[in-house]
Amino acid sequence: MDRFAHYDWPFLERNHVELARQAESWSKENLAHAHGADTDAICRRLVQDLGCAGFLRHCVSEKPEVRSIALLREVFAYHAGLADFSFVMQGLGSGPIALAGDSSLKQKYLPKAASGDAIAAFALSEPDAGSDVQALQTTATRKGDAWALDGTKTWISNGGIADFYVVFAKADGRISAFVVDATEVDASERIEIVAPHPMAVVRLKGSKGVLLGEAGQGFKLAMRNLDIFRTTVGAAALGFARRALHEALDRARNRKMFSQVLADFQMTQAKLADMATRIDAGALLVYRAAWAKDVKNERVTREAAMAKMFATEAAQAVIDDAVQICGGLGVMRGHPVERLYREVRALRIYEGATEVQKLIISKDLLKA
Repeated sequence: MDRFAHYDWPFLERNHVELARQAESWSKENLAHAHGADTDAICRRLVQDLGCAGFLRHCVSEKPEVRSIALLREVFAYHAGLADFSFVMQGLGSGPIALAGDSSLKQKYLPKAASGDAIAAFALSEPDAGSDVQALQTTATRKGDAWALDGTKTWISNGGIADFYVVFAKADGRISAFVVDATEVDASERIEIVAPHPMAVVRLKGSKGVLLGEAGQGFKLAMRNLDIFRTTVGAAALGFARRALHEALDRARNRKMFSQVLADFQMTQAKLADMATRIDAGALLVYRAAWAKDVKNERVTREAAMAKMFATEAAQAVIDDAVQICGGLGVMRGHPVERLYREVRALRIYEGATEVQKLIISKDLLKA
């Protein structure tokens, strides 16, 4: 089965197929050992390797193309969740600088983020403010030509290993965005989750920050950034789901049971059919949203929410079926589908939980 057959869809062009195949070849050579206990070290190495290979320039860009980011996330997620994580966080963390930074900020941070010489982080969430961004309590106070930030951020990916953070805080009651160097924050409190990757609580106490764009425009900037990357969460889910289907097919073809193989049972065939259909339906939504952003150059709030919501929920169902088909192996620590089962779960929460995506979609429908 050609994993790249769907790249012939009208949403994509020949250069996208070439990029995907290039990423596939690189992944086979470089990601076999992108798993292990020392996730900090693995992610640091992956960021450098992705930069050296030229992939980071697709997400660290003043004019990012969503289709390219989505394709790369799908391929990397298929092979290693940490590779997808390391890739996209460079884009999510540097995106606000690319969108709103002045020339000096862009020159200071973007080249190093694109080469993998500096690790980026996006600091929006707080203990009492996740999807409800307006509830932020972190404050920014002007002190001469500088700004001082005070507050606590949590669930910050790359927290503890990042070289710089884009931090969202309230200045005069309005949300603004700031670039804060890692030396200005305390990210020593780490957070452990089911699919390990670098994550921390980030504390700011009079931390010096540089204003991004105009004061009071931070919420719009955050949403513009998420408009680019939210669709690609669905693409990562597709990568996980495709790998799960591959593992399930392999097990179904080879697992002997009652004088036949598992694939001979209609119940197994029905599961495989459902899995493949969910994947294709999710892919169509993901690449439609990416195409609309790239080609029509419009806000794709509804399309991105649909893509993110459906693809992540579908991937969860596909991977659950893969675990069932693999039986005991599916829950054995270190087996690919066991790892996928842990990795996919977070996708239904971050960058807006499924329930929040439904609110976004319905709100857009009701205002039409």
